[in-house]
Amino acid sequence: MDTTRLIEPAGLVHGPAAEAVIKAGVALPLAGGRTAFTLATLIEKEKVSDPIPIDRIPGSWHAELERITVKPADAGLPSGPVVMGILNVTPDSFSDGGRYVDPEAAVAHAEKLTHDGARILDVGAESTRPGSAPVSADEEWARLQPLLLEMSRRGACLSVDTRNARTMEAALDAGATLINDVTALTHDPDALPLLVSRSCPVALMHMRGTPETMGSLTTYRDVAIDVVRELGDRIADAEKAGISRDRILVDPGIGFAKTTEQNAELIRRLPLFANLGCRILLGTSRKRMIGALAGVSDASGRDPGTIASSLPGLALGDTILRVHDCAGMMQAVRVWEGCFSPA
Repeated sequence: MDTTRLIEPAGLVHGPAAEAVIKAGVALPLAGGRTAFTLATLIEKEKVSDPIPIDRIPGSWHAELERITVKPADAGLPSGPVVMGILNVTPDSFSDGGRYVDPEAAVAHAEKLTHDGARILDVGAESTRPGSAPVSADEEWARLQPLLLEMSRRGACLSVDTRNARTMEAALDAGATLINDVTALTHDPDALPLLVSRSCPVALMHMRGTPETMGSLTTYRDVAIDVVRELGDRIADAEKAGISRDRILVDPGIGFAKTTEQNAELIRRLPLFANLGCRILLGTSRKRMIGALAGVSDASGRDPGTIASSLPGLALGDTILRVHDCAGMMQAVRVWEGCFSPA
């Protein structure tokens, strides 16, 4: 997709107040949701305007304006703000590596996540933490298969976090609903044609390089603009191959090829991602950024920071929040909706 011209919404207003300012003609809806924006910055190539009131946006920007005000497709997944529960069946993931390698332990935890409010389970069998090494597709599938088959039998909505086409195919055949690829379908040349032949939703995450090299690839001109544009290129590749936009979700890739400061800036500027016209998947859970900002070295102690860094995603409406602590995140979402839902 063409991201030469972008609009960055600002001056956000939430809930019933948003309806009032939209009715007054001084604001527009953000991504068709319960948040409105009163100001906008116009970005064309390298030129960035000062923020201007929405009634001063030139008519020549109508297409870009429509893109950020219309509600994206739900990609065939549960609607509304959704909590996605993380379940790693790996021995080496940064937060819970080794705890759920045993299939019985994995199924028990999957049931707990669902009980705690997860409407989607995101299952991964290869760690992509900074510096992690790849595993073979055979090993990845051996870890995934027992859990996927059992949870599919129980009717769970399953996302599989993988960058390998063979794993994607096996997972979909076993009942997975969503493919979540941290490389945005760039790692395995067989992934894109495989998913063109299927009808499942696909999450494209922003990352540069690989888990082994991404720490050296953190130079950006403007991190928010650059990430949006690079994701736009991945969407364009997917669409050109035959994956329709209404199947695509986008993930800013918090913690992947970004510094703590860059991650924080992306969270502050999440409304810019409305330019992509896709539903947002946001994963900040227990990441190093939270530890750095809050002074918490133990990843399992970062759930309060996870909630704080996830809630800005709700300004974009039907955001999917990928977290370890589903009960805490669900409580926060309910409070948000109780405060900002229309009266």
